[in-house]
Amino acid sequence: MMAMQYSLTLPADYDMSIIDRRIRDKGPLLDGYPNLLFKAYLRAAKGDLGSRDNLYAPFYLWEGAEGASSFLCGPGFQAIIRDFGRPSVNTWIVWSAAIGPDVKAAKFATREIMPIGSHEALDGTQKSESNVAQHELNGAALASVTGFEPTTWSRVRCRLWSAPPVIDPAAGTQVYRVGHVSTGL
Repeated sequence: MMAMQYSLTLPADYDMSIIDRRIRDKGPLLDGYPNLLFKAYLRAAKGDLGSRDNLYAPFYLWEGAEGASSFLCGPGFQAIIRDFGRPSVNTWIVWSAAIGPDVKAAKFATREIMPIGSHEALDGTQKSESNVAQHELNGAALASVTGFEPTTWSRVRCRLWSAPPVIDPAAGTQVYRVGHVSTGL
């Protein structure tokens, strides 16, 4: 499995209703997309839920690299490039992914990117992160994904929620609103 996210930082005075309309109009187009486990259409408005910026930042969970490659080379992503320029796309090898039956009911998402220490045992970190992900899915999370990126040695945690999660604002967690969830399921 592979997780993927690009994040478009938009001007502070950007009309976020444009992003909301884009999500409403384009979101259903990826329903049933091959090899897609889910795509959460994420957006954040400056000042809302602690966000410092206006963001459009979809998060994807793929069965494998083939689905991601097909999407990135296809017309949907070409529309992003045409409208916003070509963004950097973060990818992670998935350690743990749990998707609950109500994932399409998600209204909020959190995403954390944390460094992996140079002396940290990866097998222990993987097990610990998988336990955290499963614990959160057994709690209030509708989906829970944890992965790592071995170029910068960082890990990601993405969770989808039906209600705004309680987070520590100092932890550096980005909170988003979810406009739509597409699944290939």
